[in-house]
Amino acid sequence: MLSSRSADRTRAEITHMTPTSSGTRQSGNPATQAAIDLTVKQQREQQKQQKLAEYERQLARRRRGRLTWWIVGSAAGLVVIALIAASIIFTPKPATYDAGGTGAEIEGVETFTNETQHVEGAVDYPQNPPAGGPHNQYWLNCGVYDQPQQNENAVHSLEHGAVWVTYDASRVSGDELATLTSHLPSSYAILSPYEGLPSPIVLSAWNAQLKLDSASDPRIGEFFEEYWRSQNVPEPGAACTGAIDGPGKTS
Repeated sequence: MLSSRSADRTRAEITHMTPTSSGTRQSGNPATQAAIDLTVKQQREQQKQQKLAEYERQLARRRRGRLTWWIVGSAAGLVVIALIAASIIFTPKPATYDAGGTGAEIEGVETFTNETQHVEGAVDYPQNPPAGGPHNQYWLNCGVYDQPQQNENAVHSLEHGAVWVTYDASRVSGDELATLTSHLPSSYAILSPYEGLPSPIVLSAWNAQLKLDSASDPRIGEFFEEYWRSQNVPEPGAACTGAIDGPGKTS
């Protein structure tokens, strides 16, 4: 133990330490000053370690944030890819037919002799729905419609080689309508409801028509093979796009 005199001397030295310009105190006694320097060094090291620890915590938070966004982004990307793949896999492909026809006879098909000319206003057609005859100068763009279409525009599309598939909406809907739609090729075909049909389904081409009771009737494909994009129409190969979109076009 320190003697009473030594302890008094140490207390006196600490009491008379003078502050430096940096705010730390200095002692004239080398041993005491060494103890002070060690304490200051420890404090600085502790502060350094605290700052380092805080910096590492910030880095860890940033890494976690980047990882979270990467996981979320990757998951979202996978969902998008899955949806695209599902749409490709499960979306029905359009039917395909050979254009031109071979002159084959199809049971139930009626043929007509209609003239072609451009007119203005409504036309009183001899067939229901019309299968040729006078028509508007603007054709109906081919596609799927969920509303009735103007006769005079649709007939012009027939003149270009399109097939017009009409159905009675009160008798054809749901799965039956989906089956009917599945027979359509990707171009030169019109599907629309039609009021006052003589049968649930009627297929019309230029000067040819077939009345049907079911969307599963195999003659639908036969009709398309014979009359779709026929070379016997007044304007074979003319466009079925670029004119008028009727009301209710869905595709």
